[in-house]
Amino acid sequence: MNIQASEATLQISVEPLHSCRLCGARLKHNFVDLGMSPPCESFLKADQIDGVEPYFPLRVMVCESCFLVQLPEYVSAREIFSDYAYFSSYSTSWVEHARRYCVAMKERFDLGRNSLVVELASNDGYLLQHFLPLGVPVLGIEPAANVAREAIAKGVPTLVEFFGVGLATKLVAEGKRADLIAGNNVLAQVPDLNDFVGGMALLLKPEGVITLEFPHIERLVSENQFDTIYHEHFSYFSLTTVDIMVRRHGLKLIDVEELPTHGGSLRVYLAHERSHWADSPAVAALLEREERRGFREMTVYLSFGERARRAKRDLLAFLVAAKNDGKTICGYGAPGKGNTLLNYCAIGTDFLDFTVDRNPHKHGRFTPGMHIPIRSVEAIDEARPHYILILPWNLKDEIVGQMRHVAAWGAKFVVPIPFVTVIDPEEYPS
Repeated sequence: MNIQASEATLQISVEPLHSCRLCGARLKHNFVDLGMSPPCESFLKADQIDGVEPYFPLRVMVCESCFLVQLPEYVSAREIFSDYAYFSSYSTSWVEHARRYCVAMKERFDLGRNSLVVELASNDGYLLQHFLPLGVPVLGIEPAANVAREAIAKGVPTLVEFFGVGLATKLVAEGKRADLIAGNNVLAQVPDLNDFVGGMALLLKPEGVITLEFPHIERLVSENQFDTIYHEHFSYFSLTTVDIMVRRHGLKLIDVEELPTHGGSLRVYLAHERSHWADSPAVAALLEREERRGFREMTVYLSFGERARRAKRDLLAFLVAAKNDGKTICGYGAPGKGNTLLNYCAIGTDFLDFTVDRNPHKHGRFTPGMHIPIRSVEAIDEARPHYILILPWNLKDEIVGQMRHVAAWGAKFVVPIPFVTVIDPEEYPS
């Protein structure tokens, strides 16, 4: 992204979101207001840090009709995703999660050489690559040309397109329909939900299955995961809302699994309403639990903002005390959630000397807004900081396991969510 682009180039929407993007009801209630923030994946080059950066509100609202938690499309999806800094394959645990999924889906749905698996937002082929040795034909659909090239280099057929009814209609006309449609962490990134879900319904074979993975709003609320809110995430879902959404398009929920990924996610299984697939008892059980915990009422949504403000004060108090005590602090990771946290809390180089990331595409760049330099992981060994702030806290087990050697000079890890926790790597379970 060109950080110094004009407003016209950025396709900025300055109109407030007055109606729900799913059901059309008028929006009246705030979920949380995280102030102004730049797009979370707009990492800067050194010659850009003195330029003008666009900032947009992170004011999230909730619909009292369908309970969709949503952010206005202040920046267009095409602007965010046409050239993207996130490459899925740089997380070892995420690639392994994808491999296990592929093996399980092949067995569960008897996929073979006459099947077709389509992944929406297929990124760099991190998932579909695992179907290739299983003999299952695949097609990736990925709007970011730079990451799609990585998938194609792995032998994963990939269309550089945004998905919706238009593309689905074209694929069906070409004789392509899917036995399995996969969408991992894409649903939140879709501004036009009805076009997206309508496209999946068109592309899916009569007895095909769709699986979608997305962070669960129940976990976001209960564990204070406010930093998972950023401009490329337009919506945040309960199973209750997903049930309402898919029924609008002739689909039904047939199963749901709770996953530990991304701080707590759901994997939902969808099929055509008239298909032979029966509903799993897990669907009714989770819908009932959400209702019991208040996710069909407004109170649970309207109380979230104060918890985010408390976490901000909690983290800043820790960092101020550490710096006043002469401690050095760096970050680990440069994820989107980290940039929400850094900008909301106004944490710059006055607190973090630098952050590191395994993705070499980010090395030598600076985080949006706070301009913290991003270096390779080896920079931690050179600097030997007292504290390491884990920004992708959902990967804390993986990171502490990889970096356990920092205990040699007495370093400790800091996890900011739900509230500050200090981890001694010598005492952390393997």
